[in-house]
Amino acid sequence: MSHKKPRSIFLGLLALSSLWFGHKLEAKDPRPNIIFIMADDLGYSDIGCYGGEAQTPNLDKLATKGIKLRSFYNAGRCCPTRASLLTGNYSHAAGMGNMVSFDDQKVTPGPYQGYLDPNTPTIAEHLRQVGYHTYMTGKWHVGERPEHWPLKRGFDRYFGLISGASSFFEILQEKRKRYMVLQDQEWVLPQEGFYATDAFTDRAIEFIQGQAPQSKPFFLYLAYTAPHFPLHAYEADIAKYEALYLQGWDAIRQQRYEKMQGLGLVDKRYQLSPRPANIPDWNSVQDKQTWARKMAVYAAMIDRMDQNIGKLIQTLEARQELDNTLIVFLSDNGGTSENVDDRKLGLPGKRIGERGSYGTYDAPWANVSNTPFKLYKSYMHEGGIISPCILHWPSKIKPKLGYLNTPVHVIDLLPTSLELAQVPIPKELPGQSLSHFWKDKKAKTRSLFWEHIGNKALRHGHWKLVKEHGDKDWELYDLNTDPSESVNLAPQSGEKVEALKAEYDVWAKKVGVREIPVKQ
Repeated sequence: MSHKKPRSIFLGLLALSSLWFGHKLEAKDPRPNIIFIMADDLGYSDIGCYGGEAQTPNLDKLATKGIKLRSFYNAGRCCPTRASLLTGNYSHAAGMGNMVSFDDQKVTPGPYQGYLDPNTPTIAEHLRQVGYHTYMTGKWHVGERPEHWPLKRGFDRYFGLISGASSFFEILQEKRKRYMVLQDQEWVLPQEGFYATDAFTDRAIEFIQGQAPQSKPFFLYLAYTAPHFPLHAYEADIAKYEALYLQGWDAIRQQRYEKMQGLGLVDKRYQLSPRPANIPDWNSVQDKQTWARKMAVYAAMIDRMDQNIGKLIQTLEARQELDNTLIVFLSDNGGTSENVDDRKLGLPGKRIGERGSYGTYDAPWANVSNTPFKLYKSYMHEGGIISPCILHWPSKIKPKLGYLNTPVHVIDLLPTSLELAQVPIPKELPGQSLSHFWKDKKAKTRSLFWEHIGNKALRHGHWKLVKEHGDKDWELYDLNTDPSESVNLAPQSGEKVEALKAEYDVWAKKVGVREIPVKQ
């Protein structure tokens, strides 16, 4: 494994640079605000400007007035992606090679410890040292114990869910206690009138409005839990979609594919992956109303998230801060095929979407979410790791038609932010700034890597090497001609496979990848 400098050295250097910024901040600070908006379990084609039928006018407007990326990659699952976003490192190097640990005092420190590495500074720690306000609302999921909570990792203000999924209307306690937290204290939800997506946005707006306009720039990480299960939404939002989804997953997936072609997002190289064998033909489905209801609730959750993003944008406009704010929208992984019925968290007689229900939309609709790709969250095929991504910054980014091709990874967001904050980017960070998009420069060709629960991948240029966990063989795809991973070239490309595999092995050893039992 590589040796990392202690976090104290990083922060000491940043503190020196902040002395200069302290004088500069007395006047209007020209550096931009930075906002990362992360959706949870949102598939590639789920929002309107990427092919979806859910109403997302606010995201669509950001996309029209900004940049849309065709090949933005996350880390394939919630905890690893969040660790990479926060630290600019591959998740293993940040202590989150797998999922969060609920009893980290019993785990071995290292790549799979289940909480953010204390010696790896977060984006909030970097930016606060140079004069930024640092705010976060929403899902943390990178450290369960209070000593690992957001205020201990550089955030000035925090409100949100420390753990992973929970009811959108209340906090459900499963085998382990889950926390909704304000600052660093447990926050008790009201009995009525709470909906997580609204609450996270309202508190983010409160944080922004609590500072003087344009005094110091701010960083906001708004980590929605939508549209992660359980499927919960307002009836008024659900009603928009129930009839639509009675067409079924086959028709909706085909419609999305055609819409994506019309948008210019995909072309004839993007083959629509076949319906998996475990997903039935819609015509053979007996309980169509129930299945349609599931996807209607899912779409309503996306719709409500977009409504809230609209409220945030209006706040920035009213404060005359939208023009000098970089907004990045992304998802933490692809749509999920998970089914959690065995948890038995739902109450009898509750309709899907209502408070007290606890449901998922399962593989049939996840396959729609990930159109045109195959597989799902946790896999390293495109369906698991590719995300819609929008960048919007009116004062610097000129609107660009179409979708930009350059492969980008979530590890690139921290270097981008440091450049905008006028902070030197540490050489040991594996990512690169995205400023080449608005400086009209060509990005360097590089290799990107993934590993999660034995699912592995490497992308170098247009070549992608990928493997499912277990005894599956490595697969090789030319993403220039086959971006949907339809034709495995590995059998006739042994030399190329071995070369890429050797590169992967070097990376895996460096960050500490090891085989662990698969536990989805």
